[in-house]
Amino acid sequence: MKTVYHKADSRGHADHGWLNSYHTFSFASYQNRERSNFGVLRVLNDDTVSQGMGFGTHPHKNMEIISIPLEGNLEHKDSMGTTAVIRKGEIQVMSAGTGVMHSEYNQNKDEAVKFLQIWVFPREENVEPRYDQKSIKDGEKINGFQQILSPNKNDDGVWIHQDAWFNLANFTKGNGKNYTINKKGNGVYAFVLKGSAKVGDRILNEKDGLGIWDTQSFNIEAVEDTEILLMEVPMDLPAYLK
Repeated sequence: MKTVYHKADSRGHADHGWLNSYHTFSFASYQNRERSNFGVLRVLNDDTVSQGMGFGTHPHKNMEIISIPLEGNLEHKDSMGTTAVIRKGEIQVMSAGTGVMHSEYNQNKDEAVKFLQIWVFPREENVEPRYDQKSIKDGEKINGFQQILSPNKNDDGVWIHQDAWFNLANFTKGNGKNYTINKKGNGVYAFVLKGSAKVGDRILNEKDGLGIWDTQSFNIEAVEDTEILLMEVPMDLPAYLK
């Protein structure tokens, strides 16, 4: 088993007033050669958007973009004609493919929005752009893994153009479970949303991250009540990026 550990306070940070963002991997003004990506996981941003503020219309291309609200709700508009609001308990995916424009705003006047912005390189270029969102609230599992994303259209959660599986792991103190890799050659980036847990041989606290690869499985055990996002992705970049 190989691992890479990213402590919460080692992340890049940008405070724009309206946006407070922590970058696990290189993004915008935060550039770190040793933290460009984890396999095809390119961006993991922990964003807080102030009341009435947001991201103006901007372009994306050839990227699978996933948003997971942690608090509040966020309005999405795009060039495909989509207008939607994503809330805590939901997951959003946008396949940018050949190109798409979109904006995201916090329409709330009395609370900030906190959400994870995640980018994954697709397995192929120039797919047809698409948008989807689903509720994941009803599928929550205590002391188990809840799949919220996969490569398969008929699976639980949303799907993307990549051999990736995302799970939410919710464990009460003292409980745990073994996670088994879905596809040979994949690794898992574990990101603690709340609490603390032992992942493999490492104790992780809130907003710590741990990348794990070259293994078929690893164990998670909660030190306290814990919520973890597990992002399983291919470790090899697609051919068009090589």
